[in-house]
Amino acid sequence: MQNLTLLDGQKFQITIQRLCHQLIENHNDFSESVIIGIQPRGIYLAKRITDELHQLLPKASITHGNLDITFFRDDIRTNKDLPPASSTQIDFMIEDKRVVLVDDVLWTGRTIRAALDALLAFGRPKKVELLVLVDRRFSRQLPIEPDYIGMQVDSVDSQKVIVCWKETDQKDQITLISGK
Repeated sequence: MQNLTLLDGQKFQITIQRLCHQLIENHNDFSESVIIGIQPRGIYLAKRITDELHQLLPKASITHGNLDITFFRDDIRTNKDLPPASSTQIDFMIEDKRVVLVDDVLWTGRTIRAALDALLAFGRPKKVELLVLVDRRFSRQLPIEPDYIGMQVDSVDSQKVIVCWKETDQKDQITLISGK
C-alpha cells in the first residue's frame, strides 16, 4: 500500500477558511441559510465551518445541524458493512431556506442523494448547495456536483481518500491510499 498526504497542517485550516469566505460571498449574514453536516464524517467539517463563520461574522446567527442518512441509503438492504446509524440533530425547519449540505468526501454521489431524500422531512428548501472538503472527480454514479470544493482529487476506484480530524484522529490530514 502506498500513502500520499494531500493536505495537512496549516494548509488544511486555510482550505476551511477559504470555503468560509466563499460561503459568505453567497450567503451574506446567513439569515436565510442553514448548514447541515452529513453523518458520520461531514459533521466535523460542518462544525469547523460553523465555528469559523462565527469568528468571521460574530453578529450573525448561523443555524446548523447534523443529518443521518442511514435509512435513506439505496444499499440499506444489501450492504452488510454499513456504519451504525447516528442521530439526526436538526431542531429547525428548512422550509424556504437555503441549505448548505456538508460532507467530507464526494465520491459516487449516492450519499448526497440519500441526504436530499432525508432533508425533505424538515421541509422544502428554497435551494440546496453542496460543500465538500474533497471532490473525487470522475467517479460519479449520479449527476451531482459540489458548489464549494476544498480540493479535487483524480483517483481510481481502487484508491481511498481518508480524511482525519483532530476531534477523532488527533490530526487534520487528507491522505490518498493506493492498493497494489
